[in-house]
Amino acid sequence: MTDPARTIQLPAELVEAIERRIQGSSFETADAFVAFVLARLLERTDPGAFSEEDERILRERLRSLGYID
Repeated sequence: MTDPARTIQLPAELVEAIERRIQGSSFETADAFVAFVLARLLERTDPGAFSEEDERILRERLRSLGYID
């Protein structure tokens, strides 16, 4: 039995870049690649993996993309 899937929206240009990057790789879809990358990132158990500066930059980027206010 597989885990149920959920939908996450990404900008089209990001998905297109992922699709270009995975050409010729073992990843059949952008979804598979994103799931793999995120799973690897979440394996890191260090809660301090992001510095305050990293978090600030991430928040600014998400704000500029309209994901947060």
